[in-house]
Amino acid sequence: MAAGARLTRAQQRARTRSALLESATRVFAERGLERASIDEVAEAAGYTKGAFYANFASKADLFLAMLEERFAERIEELDAVTRTDESPELQAREAGLDFARFAAGDPDWQRLFLEFAAYATRDPEFREQLVARYRQLRERIAALYERRAQELEIATPVPAEQVALITFAMANGFALEKLLEPEAVPDDLFATMLFVFFTGLRTLAEQEAD
Repeated sequence: MAAGARLTRAQQRARTRSALLESATRVFAERGLERASIDEVAEAAGYTKGAFYANFASKADLFLAMLEERFAERIEELDAVTRTDESPELQAREAGLDFARFAAGDPDWQRLFLEFAAYATRDPEFREQLVARYRQLRERIAALYERRAQELEIATPVPAEQVALITFAMANGFALEKLLEPEAVPDDLFATMLFVFFTGLRTLAEQEAD
């Protein structure tokens, strides 16, 4: 866009939305979910409360938008990794390293996600919305696993949906341990966990084939 050119209404809205999403991560991380106010989020982004409500219905709605944005990034990364010529085990290890880099680069998000997950246990309506998005991500990741297995003509000994669920559980466990004891958890631990897990899956598949 040329310097001085006026933004369209859609561009202005997108810019406002992006600024609010960015400021929310900082404010929520500093103040906590319960104490942070919509006024603070809007002010930190340089906007009014009215601008906030023009884009989001609530703090929970804002978080869900943040979640969808990050989930989309993770899908892109995993899709790129699974399209390489490396073995599934090495692809899994690379995906684990990508996740560790993401977690290290945005520790505020990891703390925020855990806080919202705890909040979801106390708010059934929000939990339903959070779980719906979580399942959508798992389904897309399961589809990536199935696609790769078909390409390699490997019969998976565990349903792809369960493989996705297991890797999610490992990722969340790694993120939690890393927040609690960063000095005790190696950066490549999750990558190693995935490598061992997918090596085990291949071994099971070969045993069943025999």
